[in-house]
Amino acid sequence: MAPIPLDTVDNRLKDVIQDLFEIQSSVHGYLGPETQQVLVRKVTQLSDSLAALSNTASSTSARAPPELIHQFIDDGRNPDIYTREFIEQIQLLNREMKGKCEAFASFGAILGAEMTKAMPTLEDDVARILSAGSAESASNGNGQSTGS
Repeated sequence: MAPIPLDTVDNRLKDVIQDLFEIQSSVHGYLGPETQQVLVRKVTQLSDSLAALSNTASSTSARAPPELIHQFIDDGRNPDIYTREFIEQIQLLNREMKGKCEAFASFGAILGAEMTKAMPTLEDDVARILSAGSAESASNGNGQSTGS
């Protein structure tokens, strides 16, 4: 089965939100029996929009992570909490990785300096290797220079 474009799901979701807004407006302006048919028609339209969204979502290959469904939605918790915790976890891992990269860069600079002291004839080679390492680091997009 071919994946359904996100635009289709997005449009279905927009339809549901629009129907909810129209129902809110109808309820706010409810005047009795003369506006009852309008409200009934809008609720029926919402039901149809939800069915279309459900059919579209069930035919997509992407599924929500089970822990999101079970831990947050079934327990009545806000799924935004899951997203926030996930982002915080990724940020922590990124900080750890950045620290490791900086430590290796520092180690490389110290090692290069010590090798140059011990074997002065290798100074040009060590400088070339260290500059190649810092150029590679800059080209990886992290903007960190690994040189001294």
